[in-house]
Amino acid sequence: MHPKSPTLAVAAVLAASAAPQVHAQQATELDEVVVTANRTAVSVDDTLVPVEVIDRATIERSQARDLTDLLRGRAGISIANQGGTGKLSTLFLRGSESDHVLVLVDGVRIGSATSGLASFQDLPLALIERIEVVRGPRSSLYGSEAIGGVIQIFTRRDREGLNLRASATVGSNDYAEGSSGIGGRSGGAWFGIDTAYTNTEGFDACSGRGPDPSIPFDFGAGCFTDEPDRDGYRNRSLSARAGYDVGDTFAFGAHALRAEGRNEYDGSFQNLSKVTQQVLGANARWTPNEVATVSLNLGRNTDASDNYMDGIDVGYFDTDRDSATLQGDFRFAGDHLFSVGLDWLRDRVDSNTAYDETSRDNRAAFVQYRGQFAAGSLGRQSFEASLRRDDNEQFDGHTTGSVAWGLGFGGNWRLTAGYGSAFKAPTFNELYYPFFNNPNLRPEESRSWELGLAYDGDALDWRIDAFSTRVDDLIAYDAALFMPNNIDQARLRGAEIGLDTELWGWSVDASASFVDSENRKGFHAGNELPRRARRSARIDLDRAFGDLRLGVTGVAEGGRYDDVANSVRVGGHASFDLRAEYAVHPDWTVQARVANLFDRDYQTVDWYNRPGREWFLTLRYAPR
Repeated sequence: MHPKSPTLAVAAVLAASAAPQVHAQQATELDEVVVTANRTAVSVDDTLVPVEVIDRATIERSQARDLTDLLRGRAGISIANQGGTGKLSTLFLRGSESDHVLVLVDGVRIGSATSGLASFQDLPLALIERIEVVRGPRSSLYGSEAIGGVIQIFTRRDREGLNLRASATVGSNDYAEGSSGIGGRSGGAWFGIDTAYTNTEGFDACSGRGPDPSIPFDFGAGCFTDEPDRDGYRNRSLSARAGYDVGDTFAFGAHALRAEGRNEYDGSFQNLSKVTQQVLGANARWTPNEVATVSLNLGRNTDASDNYMDGIDVGYFDTDRDSATLQGDFRFAGDHLFSVGLDWLRDRVDSNTAYDETSRDNRAAFVQYRGQFAAGSLGRQSFEASLRRDDNEQFDGHTTGSVAWGLGFGGNWRLTAGYGSAFKAPTFNELYYPFFNNPNLRPEESRSWELGLAYDGDALDWRIDAFSTRVDDLIAYDAALFMPNNIDQARLRGAEIGLDTELWGWSVDASASFVDSENRKGFHAGNELPRRARRSARIDLDRAFGDLRLGVTGVAEGGRYDDVANSVRVGGHASFDLRAEYAVHPDWTVQARVANLFDRDYQTVDWYNRPGREWFLTLRYAPR
């Protein structure tokens, strides 16, 4: 790796002194509340925006091998993958751009400041306790990037006492995975350490075939090359955390996560990357009474990539994102919460490429109100409003806001409606990359409307949400200026349906999404935005027969276009995974999974292959 990158051992030491996360008290409540939607702990039933929670039990039951495998097909989510495990994966939420989704790890903003993308493919599931997916604009609380929504990933947490865990997996394509962890709580103190290792020989990531294979740099091929080889991936990762609660008044915590990956792929200019994802943070919370809570969070994310072509070093891109937040929450009359906060963010770039600028700061202040009121015979009304002002060193100031309303009626029904504005700051590549930059770019802006209806019964939960978003000043390449420019406009509209019930002893978790993403301005007006499936659906079926549990996961996605001109179409697909697990002992479980059971041949990015039928076998140890 590049010399500036610390080792895994150093990351573990830094965990004792450096990183932001949900404080320990909140961590014990995560099964009942979400913290991402409002930057405060709120009951899932009280949130006024669509939220999906994926807990540790769901992660293990799914037997997913990576984060993109776990998220694919879920409500509002479309994923484009370039060649299997560890390969570049872009996530589109509600049809928005792949860099219009804010990603947090334990409260720390992550992602590359140069490309604007978060490396989902490099965050191992073995280190993850819980994921919260918030659909819809949240810039009025988080600032830039949260046009399509926010995804927050929480690393492992432990219950009272000492907890041990370990697992080992083997599978197709010479797949091998191992993880282990220890953690616990005693009195006010808590700690944890988890490690994970993944290695696979993979398969040929790209089926690029030019008209003349004898030409070494054939720009007619899909990957600009012809490399019929196996493209492997290796990941070594570690997370560590510790904290102490001084009664109910003070709490302190720190954590670190570091993942090092080695990714092989096909390309004419580079075909190997050594990547690092690192998250560090620390937080402190003061609760002087039942009315007020004041918290301070500090964090740093490092996104680093060293790139090679046939073993020759061809360059590196390292970005650091330093952040700090001071937030006060004040509760009045039980059902009214007033939050105020200050955010600071600094992005820095270190690369062998000479960027015109290598750092920028962003300062922001935000305020939020949440309240509930009796609505007479109708039921209970909820209301929230938030406002945020960002002051960016590059584009000056930007103001965003949102309002939402909810009405609970009939005992089990709830109607919600909301409006929100959001924005996305230009990336360093768009602003400062040599010979391909425009320092005068404005932020991309959006305005969204939403309407939802939900039913929460004893045996059936379902929800439908409809939305409409307009994005202005989309950044695209301007052929007249030979540089990126604010020339496009997009309209995103659609609906999401979620269902959770039990039928004939089987638990059913199903969702479907319908997204119409249209370019409304410029040369490609009227075309669909690329790499988003217009229709998608997912169903998870599970049933326990004593110590045996069986499950099926089905994911279906419609076709999509691979380019803005809509000249290249990638066909739709449907795949089914069959899984089983058996508790051979209260502390030991054997799991088996067959992925893509019917061996469907499909792609989500033109030329880039997806795996065929695969099998995996896991042995899991978790003392009760």
